[in-house]
Amino acid sequence: MRVLIACEYSGAVRDGFIKKGHEAVSCDILPTDVPGPHYEGDIFDIINDGWDLMIAFPPCTHLAVSGAKHFAKKREDGRQQQGIDFFMKMINANIPKIAVENPVGIMSSIYRKPDQIIQPWQFGDQAQKTTCLWLKGLPLLKHTNIVDKGEFYISPTGKKLPKWYSDNKSAKVRSKTFQGIADAMAEQWG
Repeated sequence: MRVLIACEYSGAVRDGFIKKGHEAVSCDILPTDVPGPHYEGDIFDIINDGWDLMIAFPPCTHLAVSGAKHFAKKREDGRQQQGIDFFMKMINANIPKIAVENPVGIMSSIYRKPDQIIQPWQFGDQAQKTTCLWLKGLPLLKHTNIVDKGEFYISPTGKKLPKWYSDNKSAKVRSKTFQGIADAMAEQWG
């Protein structure tokens, strides 16, 4: 099967599909973190190249509820609409099977509710990161290994955060797909 992993530079999901014998390519405007088939550039350069499956991780910066205090400015200057348009181009691509991933955000009301909400701890990683999946032609992911939710940190303002998140200030690290979820996608959707 030909698999496109859109907006991925980590190689985690791409490499999971390659290990299962699929022809998988990641694509991002950033270079890949690990060697492997990767198109560095605009996803729309290759989105119509005959893929059987696309798993897309569009940027959530202007869509996630975690940034709601900035929504008015982002609506005003057009950034939020750009994020919505990009998301919708992913879900409406001419590919038979599609999964679009994003955190809890405005797409639940702008587009529709996600088909599934998953957590890394349902797939063997001791961490909490609420992740929404919008699916086309794919089944829901089945949990593979339910473990503890991991440690939490209480910020000086009293906010409870997953420790993995508070320990990693880099957006690049925070956006990476947990390996258990990547493996489940390859196993169940491949």
